[in-house]
Amino acid sequence: MNKNLRDNENNNRFKGKKVLRFLATIGLAAAMTGCGKLGYLLSNERVVNADNNDVVFIGDSIFALSGKIQDNLEAKAGQTFRRYTISGAQLVGGFVAPSIPEQFAMAKADNPNIKTMVGDAGGNDILIPAIALDPHNCRTQWYQFGRLSNKCKAFIDDLYVAGVDFLNELEDQGVENGVLLGYYYVKNGLIPVANLKEAVDYGNSILARACANSTLDCAFVDPRPVITNRDIIFDGIHPADSGSKKIADLIWPKLQRLL
Repeated sequence: MNKNLRDNENNNRFKGKKVLRFLATIGLAAAMTGCGKLGYLLSNERVVNADNNDVVFIGDSIFALSGKIQDNLEAKAGQTFRRYTISGAQLVGGFVAPSIPEQFAMAKADNPNIKTMVGDAGGNDILIPAIALDPHNCRTQWYQFGRLSNKCKAFIDDLYVAGVDFLNELEDQGVENGVLLGYYYVKNGLIPVANLKEAVDYGNSILARACANSTLDCAFVDPRPVITNRDIIFDGIHPADSGSKKIADLIWPKLQRLL
């Protein structure tokens, strides 16, 4: 075999391995975030009729994967609430999992009398592409010295507009108040994602601003000060039982006054 043929064969093998690694990463990312149909399997069962139907939970797998955040809050309240959270849900669009606005539409169709929304939004919009090819350059590399790229900031700024629009729509639809959970720092687990720290910081500042600037009476909850690596399960993303309890303890004072 001549040198050119060997080089072509080696290049093809290298490209093939890159494709396989990319597909494996996509598959693992889908499993970790609950994308697509798998999201339904990795979510708690939907609750359309509860003790208090005026309170609705919507959001992604931080709530939906184990359901323990809502379980803890219901134990504190002594009553159940409606549940529409789905793993893999995004604020803007999505794959097969219904988006956050679509979850609210489901809840509204089941029972239009919604007083309070509790949930989160926007995390998967950043995380899913960052795990795959990072097209928005939201993963900060060591040589960037902790500086988030302008491209990622612009992308998250667009999410701010979508977030404000969604919260305003809730108020337009008769929702009186909401509790919006921010995101904590993820850790290196099945896929290394610890280099999203700056994106989490910037994203939380945007979520807090969206909550403050919307027409909805909205309270923002920041879990970063209390969630440690021990409070996150092996995938590096989702809360362990201890993390779910800590988050519920942060949400409870905001929710209690609304019941």
